[in-house]
Amino acid sequence: MVRIIYVLYVIIGLVIGLFGGVVLREHLYRKRIGAVEDTAREILETATREAEAKKRELLLEAKEEIHKMRTELNAEERQRRHELQSLERRLVQREESIDRRSESIDKQESLVHSKLKAVENKESELERIIAAQRSELERIAQLTAEQAKQMLLTNLEEELIQERAALIRETEALVKEEAEKKAREIVGLAIQRCAADHTAETTVSVVTLPNDEMKGRIIGREGRNIRALETLTGIDLIIDDTPEAVILSGFDPIRREVARIGLEKLVADGRIHPARIEEMIEKAQQEVEQSIKEAGEQAAYEVGVRGLHPELIKLLGRLHYRTSYGQNVLRHSVEVAQLAALMADELGLDGRLARRAGLLHDIGKAVDHETEGTHVELGVSLLRRYKESEDVIHAVACHHGDHEASLVEAVLVAAADSISASRPGARRETLEAYIRRLEKLEEIADSFSGVDKAYAISAGREVRIMVKPEKVSDDESTIMVREIVKKIESELEYPGQIKVTVIRETRAVDYAK
Repeated sequence: MVRIIYVLYVIIGLVIGLFGGVVLREHLYRKRIGAVEDTAREILETATREAEAKKRELLLEAKEEIHKMRTELNAEERQRRHELQSLERRLVQREESIDRRSESIDKQESLVHSKLKAVENKESELERIIAAQRSELERIAQLTAEQAKQMLLTNLEEELIQERAALIRETEALVKEEAEKKAREIVGLAIQRCAADHTAETTVSVVTLPNDEMKGRIIGREGRNIRALETLTGIDLIIDDTPEAVILSGFDPIRREVARIGLEKLVADGRIHPARIEEMIEKAQQEVEQSIKEAGEQAAYEVGVRGLHPELIKLLGRLHYRTSYGQNVLRHSVEVAQLAALMADELGLDGRLARRAGLLHDIGKAVDHETEGTHVELGVSLLRRYKESEDVIHAVACHHGDHEASLVEAVLVAAADSISASRPGARRETLEAYIRRLEKLEEIADSFSGVDKAYAISAGREVRIMVKPEKVSDDESTIMVREIVKKIESELEYPGQIKVTVIRETRAVDYAK
């Protein structure tokens, strides 16, 4: 029992102690909270005082800034007001100046109107005076105004003819001085550097025999040898009274060359019979084919053309046995290639293209006696077959004017072809064509009014024209020579150039008695 009471006392003591501790702790907490609140209140009051002080300071600064800005704005406003006043004064002054000018212009307009009236009055008076003077002049000169105008136009026409002739002479002198100098340099240099040898065109070859007894052996028993030769070669053998010579006749130069070489081999060997003839003709054909190939290769090497198709080289070699108006076509082709290349190099163009096109421009002549068509068409067809470039084909197609040239190199090939064909000694001309050309030259000259006589001289390279001095003046003769030249160029085809000379001569003859 005592123990229970003791335990109860102990529990009560603990509860009272615990409660007292809690109360004491709460009292301490309240005291601490009060201290914190006092501190916070002091901090808040301090912050409030500082904020008020900062606020007053910022207000003062703002007031000072506003005062400063207001001062600057006032100064700027005064300055702008001053500028506006100055501008207004200038505008007023300008208006006053414009008003004064307007008044001056009005005065001048009135003055001009008065002067115009005076001028109109003077013009009417002048017209009246001019009409009176014209009437007086017509009466004195016994000419109407229309007649005087016609006379004046005639005089002016004569003066214009003189001026035109003088201008033509001056222009021709200037153009010739420059053009002839350059052309002479290019063409002359090209011709001098590229002059080629030419063989005479012929349809016969002559084989020299050691003696006349060889003629009988060539004919053979009952003519079997000569028949074998003619059958194998396609060439006619003419054995006549010509001493120690046999003539080979045929239009195919290659066949004629085969026959010549074969016959020379037979004559040198001495054994002439059909079997030996067949053997020698076969060897001659091989030699000619080899020489054709070598001639083509030599021509290509001579002008510096590379990469030609082997068949084109053979066709070039065939041109060695082809002639045109006495001119060897292969040598002509080489010369054209060199001329075209030289002119292209001088002008800064493609010399390789000009050289290649010049060498191949007459390639069609190698087959034109075997195939239908012109040598230009055949040449274009051959070049297309052997894959030549389109520029080369174009130049070949244009070298006789069949097509319009679009490349300068094509024009140069055509020019080189004309130069090579027309230079002295290059080609022969038939007598009929020569006479027709001379007659045509004289006919063109005689067609002009005032021409007395015309003579074609220097093998058609010059025309001298005598004019009637009473119908053609010196200045009109200058114009006439230009018109004759233009007509010759448009109506006549000729190699090279033709010199036209107009001669006007006045003679005064009298006799002393």
